[in-house]
Amino acid sequence: MRRIILIGYMGAGKTTIGKALARHLGLPFYDLDWYIETRRRKTIPQIFSEVGEDGFRKIEHNMLHEVAEFEDVVISCGGGTPCFFDNIDYMNQQAQVVYLKATPQVLYEHLVMSKHERPLLKGKSPDELITFITTQLAARESFYSKARYHFDVSVMDNLDKVNTTVIQLLEKLKNS
Repeated sequence: MRRIILIGYMGAGKTTIGKALARHLGLPFYDLDWYIETRRRKTIPQIFSEVGEDGFRKIEHNMLHEVAEFEDVVISCGGGTPCFFDNIDYMNQQAQVVYLKATPQVLYEHLVMSKHERPLLKGKSPDELITFITTQLAARESFYSKARYHFDVSVMDNLDKVNTTVIQLLEKLKNS
């Protein structure tokens, strides 16, 4: 049985790498946010607006416990998932947890290009956004760093580099 969970800040490429990794391994891929949206039949922004961040984090915690019981899967989690309740400890018990690490500047560039609506970033200017990312990343680092594997994804800016990253990540997971 194999479970791999990808964590890191929003915009680190968890979904992109997760899909490619799952394809390479021939395993199903689950994005926790998509899973929540499917099960709740609402978007993450709708859930946030209805129950606030605290309510969303409780739903996220419960759905994490559901999806992390699946066998032979690759799962990507939302940026805040490891930082609430006992989520990071639970993930480490259930799976090989990989922290996809990037600098605040790289994350900013990925998020600015992203077409997804991100409730925590809504309405921020570029300067406010880089400050927010830097501050929040620093606050979350202690949770992210509990992952067994750390993998720098700062250079992942095209499809060839995504594939190279996945191959390097597979080597790292295989050799431990």
